[in-house]
Amino acid sequence: MGERCCAVLRVLVLQAAWALAGGQVRYSVPEEAKAGTMVGRLAQDLGLEAGEAEARRLRLVAQGRRASVEVSGASGALLVSSRLDREELCGKSAPCALRLEVLLERPLRVFHVQLEVTDINDNAPIFPAARKNLSIAELSVPGSRFPLEGASDADIGANAQLSYTLSPSEHFALDLQKTDEDGESLFLVLRKSLDRETIPVHRLVLTATDGGRPSETGTMELLISVVDANDNAPQFNQSVYKVQLPENAERGTLVIKLNATDLDEGSNSNIYYSLQILSPQEGKDVFGLERNSGEIRLTGDIDFEEVNLYRLQVDATDKGTPSLSGHCKVVLEVLDVNDNAPEVWVTSLSVPVPEDASVGTVVALLSVSDRDSGANGRVRCWVWPAAPFGLEATFAGSYSLVLREALDRERVSEYEVEVRAEDGGAPALGARRGLRVPVSDVNDNAPLFAQAVYTVLARENNAAGAELARLWARDPDEAGNGRVSYSVWEGAAGGVGAAAGSGWRAASSYVSVDAESGRVWALQPLDYEELQVLQFEVRAVDAGEPPLCGNATVQLFVLDENDNAPALLPPAGSAPEAGAVAAEAASSSSSSSFVGPVSGSGTLWAWAAWGAPAGQVVAKIRAVDADSGYNAWLRYELWEPRAKGPFRVGLYSGEVSTARPLDEADGARHTLLIVVRDHGEPARSATATLSVSLLEANEAALAAGSSLASSGSGSRSAVGVDVGGAAASAATNVWLVVAICAVSSLFLLALVLYGASRWAPRAAVLSGPGPTTLVCASEVGSWSYSQRHSRSLCVADGAAKSDLMVFSPNFPPPPPGAAPKDTQPEPSALLHTVSASSFVSSALSHPPSWYLLCEGAFSSHG
Repeated sequence: MGERCCAVLRVLVLQAAWALAGGQVRYSVPEEAKAGTMVGRLAQDLGLEAGEAEARRLRLVAQGRRASVEVSGASGALLVSSRLDREELCGKSAPCALRLEVLLERPLRVFHVQLEVTDINDNAPIFPAARKNLSIAELSVPGSRFPLEGASDADIGANAQLSYTLSPSEHFALDLQKTDEDGESLFLVLRKSLDRETIPVHRLVLTATDGGRPSETGTMELLISVVDANDNAPQFNQSVYKVQLPENAERGTLVIKLNATDLDEGSNSNIYYSLQILSPQEGKDVFGLERNSGEIRLTGDIDFEEVNLYRLQVDATDKGTPSLSGHCKVVLEVLDVNDNAPEVWVTSLSVPVPEDASVGTVVALLSVSDRDSGANGRVRCWVWPAAPFGLEATFAGSYSLVLREALDRERVSEYEVEVRAEDGGAPALGARRGLRVPVSDVNDNAPLFAQAVYTVLARENNAAGAELARLWARDPDEAGNGRVSYSVWEGAAGGVGAAAGSGWRAASSYVSVDAESGRVWALQPLDYEELQVLQFEVRAVDAGEPPLCGNATVQLFVLDENDNAPALLPPAGSAPEAGAVAAEAASSSSSSSFVGPVSGSGTLWAWAAWGAPAGQVVAKIRAVDADSGYNAWLRYELWEPRAKGPFRVGLYSGEVSTARPLDEADGARHTLLIVVRDHGEPARSATATLSVSLLEANEAALAAGSSLASSGSGSRSAVGVDVGGAAASAATNVWLVVAICAVSSLFLLALVLYGASRWAPRAAVLSGPGPTTLVCASEVGSWSYSQRHSRSLCVADGAAKSDLMVFSPNFPPPPPGAAPKDTQPEPSALLHTVSASSFVSSALSHPPSWYLLCEGAFSSHG
């Protein structure tokens, strides 16, 4: 403590000495000078020699605060040791002088140094706050003044002289007033009326600039809020809102949410909404408005087909005083939805339709509509099935159902037509309308028989009125057009040649047809021997207008009954009606003699030579049966003598031959009773008595020669019994003559038959439409015989009889009035057309029983 007091004392002494000496050094340094900056040559200014400052320890004496300067010990210069801040050292005082004391030892001396820190513009103006909020009423009048607080600058002098500027604004300006009393006063002046709805907040920048070089500036943001007044009505952003809504929208669907804005604020901007229906008035039950939110929702159903456009008015009112309102319109367009199916109506229907209606005939008129619109209302129509009707559009929504194809009632008598309609919506809706279109009948079908030719078999001796057949013609027409009546058509010249050459008889004399049922009745008993085939036509006529008809040919074949007994052929030289028995000699190369017939005795005579070998034919019984087939198939039996005699009879040939060689032990005369039977049921028979005389060989030859001379060689077929020739050893000359004559006759006859069969006109006979028919009274065929219509299948002595007739039942009809012989060919000509090969092949194709029967029949007749 004492040292310190001594030191202070010394300083005071030095100061006093310095003051007495009157020496004080002044320096000036700008603030913010860098460390090491030389302020002045303190040692030199104090009058010290070089090196003396270091030797005498020249130094600063602190006075309680940091001086920020120091003395260099080597050079004695005063240097800046740390940052100098005038505002920190002196604040707003001017000038800013620092008083320093410099101590010098040996001897101790104190010097006073005044260091002035000069101001530089290192501080910018500073406002009290970075932002200032101001509230100005929207209704403030221009010229209104609003005080502002200015900025401050830590510098002094010109560096602290401030000027103010305001960011550009058409509404505000600055006014700086300077008075001696109040100093500077800064005001914000309103230049233009405010509109809060236009600019609710004004953001301005107030700038303060000092006078330094370079100048520094400071800023403050002015946030001016305009206080609202209810001077704006609520506004919608559109005056008209257009809304589209599908008609199938459900109740509660949001139509639109309206938002009206009020530029005011507070209660002045609080808005509520109200709804008015402009059109149609029915819409008041369809829409509802939420008062606060402005949402319009569906409260009812909308239907495009009933109302497709609604016009609404919405009012928005604020809660200011007085309240202001805004208005808008809402136009709601209802969009069509494909919710209506097409509808089809039949406006006219012309039924039934005649089946001969021409193509294009209008059957019905239809109307098609769809309550929807656009593609949903465009309807496409067609007919199902596609034939035979079609649709033709007449004008919008109207169609004609027309005939596209010819009708046929017999094929389809009624049509179920369906008119189908489909709209163009997605998904498409359709409708159907069914129509029954009956087809009325037209007489366009003639009666038609099931067969063009009917073959009917009828037994002879049938009862009059017996039903022979039943014909039926089908007429697919209906009612009178399909009612058929039957009749025998005489226009076809149907008939047959009557017996005994009486000419053609009409078929209606034999048969009759029931007009309603088509049954064919016999008007009289039929006789096979008179009529074998009856061909006629039956006509079926309907009751239409005009009537149509159809024909069918009936071929009636009469089947033979065994109603005729066998008949023996008459002897040679007598008329057919003179008697029923005869005998004819049959010559043979091995015969020794024969005897001619003895007339007038009622017995058949034959001659045989003594010594005739076994198997020598001595006679041949010839018989014929007017029946046919089995009924005409004859067999011959030796009835007497029953014991074994020298003679026998061929079962089917009728040839009487020797059963063994004849000798003198046999009697001179033998009487044979021969029975001729047919194969009918019951069988019929005839008997013949043959008397055989046994002669010597020469006598038998003479008898044979006299018989031949009396009868003539050309009449051999007329005698009834053939007698065997004499022995070869007798009458050789006579036998040679007879043989030569016989061979010559046979040769000439063969030439005649060959020429007749080759050049006979057979084509006319076979010109009928039907096939050649073989009729036989058995399961395998039919025999047919007629004494008038027959032909021998082989040529032999005597009057041969054929039990087989081949004919065609389809004879061409003879012209009326023509003679039978001119119009109906003889059956003999028919047989010429049958070749041997075809006959043999047809015979072999039958069962063995049939072949044996035919073989026996043929052999029985030569």
